[in-house]
Parts: sequence; C-alpha cells; structure tokens
Amino acid sequence: MGYRSVIITSDSNQLAEVPTLDAAYLIQKVDGLEVCWIRTMKYGIAKSMRRIASWLDFEWQLWRMPKDHLPAPDVVVVSSLSLLTILNGFLLRRRYRCRLILEIRDIWPLTITEEGGFSRWNPLVLGLGFIEKLGYRYADAIVGTMPNLGAHVAAVLGQPKRTHCIPMGVDETAMCTGDVLPAQYVEKHIPKDKFIVTHAGTIGITNALDTLLDCAESLRDNTKVHFLVVGEGDLRAHYQQKYAHLPNLSFAPRVPKPMVQSVLSHCDLLYFSVHVSEVWKYGQSLNKVIDYMLSGKPVVASYTGYPSMINEADCGSYVPAGDVAALRGEILRYLAMDATQREAMGQRGREWILANRRYRTLAQNYLTILFERDATEVQG
Repeated sequence: MGYRSVIITSDSNQLAEVPTLDAAYLIQKVDGLEVCWIRTMKYGIAKSMRRIASWLDFEWQLWRMPKDHLPAPDVVVVSSLSLLTILNGFLLRRRYRCRLILEIRDIWPLTITEEGGFSRWNPLVLGLGFIEKLGYRYADAIVGTMPNLGAHVAAVLGQPKRTHCIPMGVDETAMCTGDVLPAQYVEKHIPKDKFIVTHAGTIGITNALDTLLDCAESLRDNTKVHFLVVGEGDLRAHYQQKYAHLPNLSFAPRVPKPMVQSVLSHCDLLYFSVHVSEVWKYGQSLNKVIDYMLSGKPVVASYTGYPSMINEADCGSYVPAGDVAALRGEILRYLAMDATQREAMGQRGREWILANRRYRTLAQNYLTILFERDATEVQG
C-alpha cells in the first residue's frame, strides 16, 4: 500500500524457511519488504529452557544490532510471541519518538498455564505476566488476532483499555494457484459414496482429536459416514494404532499447502477441535478455520469459547469441547440434511471469508490503528 516496511526476525523460527546466516545479521528484500534476520541460539523442542534462552538471545542481539542502516520508524509493531520484545519496543519508541503497537497472536502466559501444565506461580509465568502487564499498560495501541482480547486485557490491568482485532487473513495468491490432488492420492485415501467428515492439519496434543476419534468409534456401525484425518504430527502413530480396528476411519498423509483446498473439495463436513481452556474465552482466528470456510464446505467445531467466524457467517455450528455425544448428534444432523442445504451453508462461509478477511481489507483496517493519535481512549 506504499508504506516502507521492515521486518526484524529471528532465524530460529521452526515454521519458516530461513536463510543461512554467515554473520550476526542479514538483510534481504522479499516481496517489497526489507527483512532483517538475526542469528540466534537454535532449539529443537518447543517446550524447553533452550527456547527461552533463544528468546533472550534474540532480545540481546536486537538491542545491540546497528540500526543506522534502517529507516527511522513512524511506528514499531511488536508481534508476540515472544512477549519479551516489548522491552526492546519501549527502547525503540524512546529513541525514535514513534508509536508502539503491541500485537498479540497467542495470549501468554495464559496459554502455558492452561495448556502447557505450568503453575501460575512458576517464576517464568510470573515474569511473563509482569511483562505482559507492562505491555498492555504502556503500549500506544493493543492489537489481537482474537476478537474478545479486550476482556483479557481488562482482567490483567484491572480496568478496561481499548483493543483492536486484526484477525488472520485469506491468502488469495494461494487460493488462485491451488494444485489438484494426484489421482493416486484420491484413489488410495478418499473413499467413494461416503459422507466424509474431515480434520486436515497437525495431529498433536493441542488439536484435541480424541473427541473426533471417539465419535468415529461410536459410529462404527454406520456405513454412510467415514472419518478422514489428513496430516502429520506427534500423535499420528499412536492414534493409528489405537483406532486401527475402525472400518470408518482412515489417515491420509499431509499435502502441500496449495493442495489443501483440493483435499477439502472431496469432503462433506469439516471439523476442528480444541481442549477446554480459558484461552478460548477470548475467541479464535485460526488459519485452519479460514481454509475450511474458503473451501465452501460446512464446518462443525468442538469448541467451548467466544464464538466468531463460523457463527458470523452461519456456515456451521459449535458443540461443547470434548462432548462426544453432542458431536455425534451434530454429524448425524448434517448427514440427514439435504445436500443443497449443506452446499448453501458452505457457500455462505466462503462468501463471508472473502468479504471480511482479504489482506488488503485487513491492511486498511490496520493503518487506522498504526497512525491513530488517541490510542488511550477507553472502549465504551
């Protein structure tokens, strides 16, 4: 949109393709952006002290990084995780007399106390909680990908403070260049003449797939419904062994991102699930849900939390997280539904996501926050 944007990031990101750094810093031009990579300590396990050490290393390297070659910013956006970067953000704001935005993509330390098994009295949790409170109190604006973040901020601060929601967006480039599944994949993994209920994505502890798989167990004698789990993850082998006796359940290997929509096009009902957790009180903006809605298929979610997206588009339904009986009843309701009704429901989801989640729309919304002058106004 004509703005000069610089991204400063770590080369320890396990979810991105990173260059090999022969020096402490590397600047690249990527799609019109200046990307500054910082060489930091590597870690292999997400839940480890070495990961925390990698965060600290990033902050140290960011603080000492020569900045004369970078443009003086009008606004600095600190995008968590890690929350520690808000401290560098305060220093950059003071140096450049610019605005400071705190962007929350995961609510820490709440996530690790609710889902990571950490005590709220753990020193790491207490330290992160202190930094979180500093960030919420003194940032010029707070942005979250979750729609009800304001409730959490108010609880942390003990008083309301205005927050903004800039959710995850739809990648229109990937949408336009989608690849078709190989015929062999379809023949081997996707059954014909079945009502297919599908989870596509990571198969791990945070994905709470036991509810879906136990539901498959309860419907094993229903020859019309088939459950398909597409993806890889730490628990895939365990689940395959535990549920190997089920004739109505199959596992298919993950596919490249451009083929995801092709997989979903062969399915009838798409499923996502979460554990019961305080985290979801503040809503979700999951890439999985965006992919699902983009496919034009109805979505059912085992989700107890602040509702968004699916209910706004009227393209599916929620059942309580962990409730196998409720999920079974909902799947049978969709099975009995007229196919044209399901198609119309799925189409509403696709139309809604394209109308509300295009990156250009989100960028325009973000601009009004980045350069807003009165960011301390309390939401009424």
